[in-house]
Amino acid sequence: MGVSNNITAVLNFVGLLCSVPVIGAGIWLASKQDNECVRLARWPVIILGVLLLLVSLAGFVGAYWDKQGLLAAYLFCMAALIVLLLIFLVFAFAVTRPDGSYPVPGRAYHEYRLGGFSAWLRHYITDHWIQIRACLSSSDVCQKLGRDQPYLTADQFFQTNLSPLQSGCCKPPTVCGYGYVNPNPMADVDCALWSNDQSQLCYNCNSCKAGLLGNLRNEWRKANVALIIAAVVLIWIYIIGCCAFKNAQTEDLFRRYKRGYA
Repeated sequence: MGVSNNITAVLNFVGLLCSVPVIGAGIWLASKQDNECVRLARWPVIILGVLLLLVSLAGFVGAYWDKQGLLAAYLFCMAALIVLLLIFLVFAFAVTRPDGSYPVPGRAYHEYRLGGFSAWLRHYITDHWIQIRACLSSSDVCQKLGRDQPYLTADQFFQTNLSPLQSGCCKPPTVCGYGYVNPNPMADVDCALWSNDQSQLCYNCNSCKAGLLGNLRNEWRKANVALIIAAVVLIWIYIIGCCAFKNAQTEDLFRRYKRGYA
């Protein structure tokens, strides 16, 4: 095995390791309760990570056993996967850039407006809300809020760092004033949709949809950190791998040339 193939083999081993955070990001997204209901990004990320793993493994085998055809296929497939990864990152940043959160005076948590998020995410959530709502209402996202940390007073609840999903689905919007001042159903359309029924709560509210999008936004942006690091490393590996592949072809041509004149 030539020097260039040695370099390519090492690079492909590093590329194989880079697929781990991609797969890990997909598994982490899949483990989140909101993603279990939405099922929007977890499988594409996991599938992309597995493909990166397999292609890197093929490149390692091709470099170690000097299979030039396999190396050429590896370079082609890796280029396609890097492009797909970059497209996914650009898309994820574009749809998660708008932030529908806003602070509420006297509250440790934020509340969320559906109109503050990207149009694509809003339409997707709205189109699939019947299935998503059924999934959320059957989960324990709101039940565990009081079970894990019982609140003796309203002030204790107000100083709790609720997740976007809990803020949007497990209570009425603050502007409604339910329970603490005279209710004002005209302040927000969600005020009329709130129910004390534990299976209803605010799952029909726009604030619940917005809270779900707030959760997804936070999780996607965290996962994007791992994907960006993997993308940068893979691009450098690919550039160096292309140079090593050309050098390997040159070395092979030179060996044939020497044998021809031996």
